[in-house]
Amino acid sequence: MPTTQMKPHVSILMLTSADGSLHPSRFTTSPEGTRRDWSAQYDKVHTSLRGNAWLVGRVTMAEMSKSQAHVPPEPWKVERPIHVAGSGAQTYGIALDPGGKVHFQGGQVAGDDVIVLLGPNVPDSHLAELAADGVSYIVSQGADVDIAAALEVLARDFGVRHLIVEGGATTNGAFLAAGVVDEFHVLIAPAMEGPRNLQGIVSHRDGLAGRVEFRLKSTNVLGHGVVQLTYEVSSYNGGHERKGH
Repeated sequence: MPTTQMKPHVSILMLTSADGSLHPSRFTTSPEGTRRDWSAQYDKVHTSLRGNAWLVGRVTMAEMSKSQAHVPPEPWKVERPIHVAGSGAQTYGIALDPGGKVHFQGGQVAGDDVIVLLGPNVPDSHLAELAADGVSYIVSQGADVDIAAALEVLARDFGVRHLIVEGGATTNGAFLAAGVVDEFHVLIAPAMEGPRNLQGIVSHRDGLAGRVEFRLKSTNVLGHGVVQLTYEVSSYNGGHERKGH
């Protein structure tokens, strides 16, 4: 259902360890709970945020979609830059896939209609495959995926009002660097990973110093030893703080 707002509210939601690990499967054990218990706390918070769309990166979405390339026969008649597969969807699962590497078996993942955010160089063959599978897409018209522009399209053409970004680290970093994140929710489990080269929950090639500022909004002790920290995120533009996305 379309909306007139310029950008959805954007929340990042992550489950991590006390040392900031991205990988719950590698966490140490705890007498307070198991990885399944901690994931259940994550799911409860996800529901409480009342988003109508969630977004993950290419690797996570490929693990969820479990499909291979299946290009339809030519000729291809494709739409650029936007293809809306259908109308009336209430919730969406969104993939950030600049290279067009993720394939689908239909128009839904986990019961939600799929939208893919693509880079400008994705070939017509991939767009034709997505359209044939009932998948919506947005093709960036810049050098890479323009996250701010894509969010405007998601609000205007798909009615996305609250987007929950769920990683991975590079995806989280890209959204923070783009200056579009309103809140950052991190759930800290009573565990560690402890490797020499820790992969954290946020990564950006240029770092984020001078780009964002976090302000603690609330803390909440959940079940099984999980602590939720919620931060209000302020972004910067040319060194000047910009609030109220």
